[in-house]
Amino acid sequence: MKKIVYKKISKDCVNFFILVTFTISIIIWVLQAVNYLDFVIEDGHGFLVYFKYTLLSFPKIISRIFPFAIFLAFSYILLKYEDRNELVIFWNFGIKKINFINFFIKFSLLFILVNLLLNAVITPFTQDKARSFIRSSNLDFFESILKPKKFIDVIGNLTIYFDEKNKNGELINIFLNEKTGVNNSQTTFAKTATINVKSNTKILTLYDGRSINVINGKISEFEFSKTDYNISKYSSNTIMHQKTQEVTTIDLIRCSLFFNDLIKDKNVIKINNCISSNLENIYKELYSRLIKPLYITFLISIALLFILNSKYDHTFNINKYKIYLFAFLFIIFLESSSKFISTNMIQNLFLSILPIFFTLFIYLYFLMKLKVNKK
Repeated sequence: MKKIVYKKISKDCVNFFILVTFTISIIIWVLQAVNYLDFVIEDGHGFLVYFKYTLLSFPKIISRIFPFAIFLAFSYILLKYEDRNELVIFWNFGIKKINFINFFIKFSLLFILVNLLLNAVITPFTQDKARSFIRSSNLDFFESILKPKKFIDVIGNLTIYFDEKNKNGELINIFLNEKTGVNNSQTTFAKTATINVKSNTKILTLYDGRSINVINGKISEFEFSKTDYNISKYSSNTIMHQKTQEVTTIDLIRCSLFFNDLIKDKNVIKINNCISSNLENIYKELYSRLIKPLYITFLISIALLFILNSKYDHTFNINKYKIYLFAFLFIIFLESSSKFISTNMIQNLFLSILPIFFTLFIYLYFLMKLKVNKK
């Protein structure tokens, strides 16, 4: 009987958790996808790059709402069972509340493993993969970023300006300024310009203009009737380098161990962003990936507070609102706790053991409360 009860309620919690997680994630993903349209409209990347980038952002969204979805799922199911008097039936069949709590504390380990896998492996991989599509993409939609009477500087070291675009698709009175070095630049003026494709390469063809080159302070000038600009060699100003959030967890751990003199492998310094000035960000990222998932047990334990009182207790509704308030305040603390991470290892160690401390504290509270209720 007990196994059937535990299996039924745990299945309901998992199903509702999946429903909540994907529903909220899809809503957030759609809203973010609208913002990511800038990759096409402003930065000139193609729709295929846009689609891949937005799709690969989905695991990150799930990882961010995971704690909230956990508490919401377990609290909803437990209150639903209480409302239908099913929990009372469980207690009458001899299921002890402390055994019920112990089962779900053990059951929480499954969610911790899933969250660790998501935070430490899947999310960094998909984030880096998404960024790689931008790094390797060309300006597929170059025309979409061109707007008349506006300086366009989203393309590498190139700035473009033109007065208007006529009905034939020609750019009128175009100006280009390309920074070719620290003290070097090329400024080009042309009466008209057209965008063409030659051998799968996008070319900006300029007509009737002149070009002024500045090389180490020396100025040279020449006129032309027609010249070509290879647009495909330029990339947008979108951030292209790998961020700390996109570095693998193993590499971040190796980097932190190296700067704490726990390993001597000098190849570690080849890891992206593995520099002493970035050590605090590395600690924060490791905390988010490896420590935050440990709070899952505590969040499920907060939801288990609902079983301590029956709905027929006159304090049930007040306690219910108190539990919800406490849970949401704790989730806010959890999301902002990364800000307390620093290069101070004692402070970081203290923050890292807080999940265990909180879980032990609430478990002792359960023992005390259930003991008092027996009396």
